[in-house]
Order: sequence, then C-alpha cells, then structure tokens
Amino acid sequence: MRPSLADYTHVAAGKVRDLYAIDDDHLLLVASDRISAYDHVLPTPIPDKGRVLTAMSVFFFGLLGGANHLAGEPDDQRIPAELLGRALVVRRLDMVPVECVVRGYLTGSGLADYRASGSVCGVTLPAGLGEASQLPEPIFTPATKAVMGEHDENVDFATVAAQVGVELAEQLRTATLDIYSRAAAHAAERGVILADTKLEFGRDAEGRLVLGDEVLTPDSSRFWPAEGFTEGRVQPSFDKQYVRDWLTGPDSGWDRHGDDAPPPLPAEVAAATRQRYVEAYERISGLSFADWLGR
Repeated sequence: MRPSLADYTHVAAGKVRDLYAIDDDHLLLVASDRISAYDHVLPTPIPDKGRVLTAMSVFFFGLLGGANHLAGEPDDQRIPAELLGRALVVRRLDMVPVECVVRGYLTGSGLADYRASGSVCGVTLPAGLGEASQLPEPIFTPATKAVMGEHDENVDFATVAAQVGVELAEQLRTATLDIYSRAAAHAAERGVILADTKLEFGRDAEGRLVLGDEVLTPDSSRFWPAEGFTEGRVQPSFDKQYVRDWLTGPDSGWDRHGDDAPPPLPAEVAAATRQRYVEAYERISGLSFADWLGR
C-alpha cells in the first residue's frame, strides 16, 4: 500500500518544488504546477507543468548517465498515488550554494550584462554580439542562489571559488559545461536549440559531486526551435519566456520594477504555456506526454 503525503514531513518549499522527508537518507521531490517569473511565484498555475518537469528530468537523467540524486523509479512505491508523475524519490545531498548556469547563446540577463560591460560573469566576449548571438563557445556564468522573493545575482568564477573553494568551483564548471555540450547536441538532433541552462549540484556522504534538483527542463533552460532561427531578434521558445513576455507586455499592466505582485495569467496564456512545455518534452524526448506516468 502506498503512503499518503501526510506520512512524510515537509522540510522545504521552493518557488516550484516541495521537499518531504522519507527517511534519513531519502527525500520526496514534488514538482508543482506553480510557475515563477522575475522572482515572483505567479498566482496562476500551469496545468500539468509539474508532470512535464518531472518527465523531462527523468529523460535527461537517463540520457546523461553519471552520478545523480535519483533513488527510485518514477513509480516507486514510496510515492503517494496522488503524486505519481510529478514526484521522485531522491537521495539527500549537501547542496552546493551556486546556480551553475551555462550559456551557448546571448539573451536575457547575459545580454544585459554584455551590453553594459562587454562581458558576462567576468568572461570577456567579442564585440558586436546581440540578441540570440551564438557564443564562440559555451561559457560558465554562475549565479548566487537567492531566497524566495529576492534576485539571483550573476557572479564571476572567482566569486564562486572564494565561496566554495577553487577545486570544487573547477569541478562545477567542468561538469556544467560537459552536461550542456551533451544535452545541446541531443537537442540539436531533435531540431531544438538549447540556448542556456541552469544546473544544481550537491555532494553525497563520500564527498562526490552529484547532479541534483531538476535537469534541463523548460523551467531551467531556454529551448528555441531551430527552424526559423534568426540572430538579432527574440526567439520563439518552448519555455516560460512566453509568460515573461506577457508580463512585460502592454496587456498585463504590470511594472516588473514596481512593488506590486504580478497579475493572474489569462486562461489562454496559461494554456499556451502548457502547450509549449508539452511540446518541449515531446520534441526532445521523442516520447508522448500522454503516455507519461500517472496520466
């Protein structure tokens, strides 16, 4: 008989995920349908979003191999029935307090930093780059991990090394760039550009570096269709950029630099966002979301 969620102790809540203690060594990682943008959790959920994030993470953990925090199959008996498809049993890790970001293309906050300084996170880039420019090679552009409601801050490699030590900082950079390279190559075979992604790592009881949290989902990555790609303009995307664009567009009436919380999303925006998430999963994995566990 499967447990109920009430059998577990809630230990942490993020913008999208919740963690519950199973035992001393294992956690239940639950992906909700919440969506965040500009450091706010929006009042409107995206239907099936938690399932898509979980399905995508499971796919990429399998594709990448190596050490990760998964400690059970997606239908593990320790997962409550009502959470099947959007929860995973994972190992407890000592998480590294760094957002490990890698960029292969210039957009978002990276583009803003480049326009201001000619560099991103201390990495000097060639002159003349613009929106959606492909970088000469992918770059490691880490960020601090902000608490709920505060902003992640882009930092340089030296700042990471000062925080966690040079050896671990170098391990993080090497692992992040390697994962991006392999994932981007796979996505390209499926007609998708992986513009950038954010990874999180922890260390296990033996001190080994382990990939944790989610991996290569539409929440943590920018996915662009390869067909129609045109440098110099904002790309259509299979991720939450669609929500960001609506929030900063004329229809929302919201000032992202003001003190007010974001407004609810219109039903059509929520539905279109869901479709983009599902398409990202199906394009990249080659699998049908309708067949995902718990549907």
